[in-house]
Amino acid sequence: MTRLAAAGMVLLLASTAMACSSTSSSSTTTTTGSGSGGTGGSSKIPATAFSDHTGVTTNSVTVGNVSTLSLGGLFKGAVVGTQAYFDYVNSTGGVHGRKLNIDSADDGFTGATNKQATQNAINNDFALVGSFSLEDSYGGSLLATTPGMPDVSNVLDTATGKLPNVYSPVPLNGGWQEGPLQYFKNKFPNDIHSAAALIGDLPSAEVDWAGEKYVLQKVGYKVIYEKTYGVAQTNFDQNVIAMKNAGVKMLFVDSMAESYASGLLKSLTAQNFHPIVILGAATYTNKLMPDSGGASAVNGDYLEQSTTLYLGQDSSSVPAVASFLHWVNVASPGFTPDLFALYGWLSAQVFVQALQNAGADPSRGSLLTQLGKITTFDGQHIIGPNNVAAKAPGSCYLIGQVVNGNWQRLDNPPVSGATHGFRCDYSYVTPTA
Repeated sequence: MTRLAAAGMVLLLASTAMACSSTSSSSTTTTTGSGSGGTGGSSKIPATAFSDHTGVTTNSVTVGNVSTLSLGGLFKGAVVGTQAYFDYVNSTGGVHGRKLNIDSADDGFTGATNKQATQNAINNDFALVGSFSLEDSYGGSLLATTPGMPDVSNVLDTATGKLPNVYSPVPLNGGWQEGPLQYFKNKFPNDIHSAAALIGDLPSAEVDWAGEKYVLQKVGYKVIYEKTYGVAQTNFDQNVIAMKNAGVKMLFVDSMAESYASGLLKSLTAQNFHPIVILGAATYTNKLMPDSGGASAVNGDYLEQSTTLYLGQDSSSVPAVASFLHWVNVASPGFTPDLFALYGWLSAQVFVQALQNAGADPSRGSLLTQLGKITTFDGQHIIGPNNVAAKAPGSCYLIGQVVNGNWQRLDNPPVSGATHGFRCDYSYVTPTA
């Protein structure tokens, strides 16, 4: 489960082809770092990276962020969330007396611009932090040939995500968490043989679905209806009619963008068809209820994701949620927090942890070394723990439900318990070849 990746969230503006895959290359002069790489082994860090202090001065550290900020501020949250965490850290004196600055760039949703902005960051900034773009494979091609440049971001391009100098607080791994599927199997044992899903017509979304379908079948579900939907689709009446005629009882839309899920929920209401609906991180927004025609269209639907209810429902019980919301408002007053802001916040937190451990005279090499040692990260319990160093998603998740138009937790352990309110009862499963 690429639980927070939620590739479906970005389908709305994916009318152009996904960026070409990045290529990897090896460095001729390397030193072995002490941290784990993408496959759990030692990362190879260029020797020159340990004397590379680009972007570092006596009183500041400047990092780059390459995100899509045009097109209505598509991924503005990525910059806002990164800045929010930096504002928090700067309010405490920075890191080893240095304030943290962001050199942000808008890639304009074009690959060439993403690549140029990435090159500018390589030339001028200490690291990349909190970037988010559909075009990240273009910049990834440069990161592959510049292994001493750290990138701490949530990337969508699989090849870029596997690079030894790229670290994510929410790694992609092409599989799915078994726990939520077991939960719904136990809750609705008579309905699992009539499951359905709608999948965004994007390579990344189809990879997500392949992982989920593999685990569904492993657990014992039978998928009797699965269809892709395109960027221009706004009406799902025909899909709903087909599912109704097929006898679908459970509908998984846990990787569907809110803008599409709301249209689907409208169609379910219009056709008076009410299967068990399971939503995910991509649909966890405060817009879903009004965009779907009101709370009655969503009430009773279930939620499964690997985050707390970070939009505010958990602010009183999870201190990190209240902190996130406060500092997002400081960074951009009036900005509505979203998943991309959470990505930026978490990426910045991973970066700061490694920077603190890199010592008073940080280099790109020492930062990469420390990133390779972060084997457990949960953002102070705002997400389920992941292994950042090994690029391995965790197994913990949260179950929720919409009740009276509100997102609520359902059947989870107490937040005060050992798992901090997450269910951690099964493994993350990756399809076998």
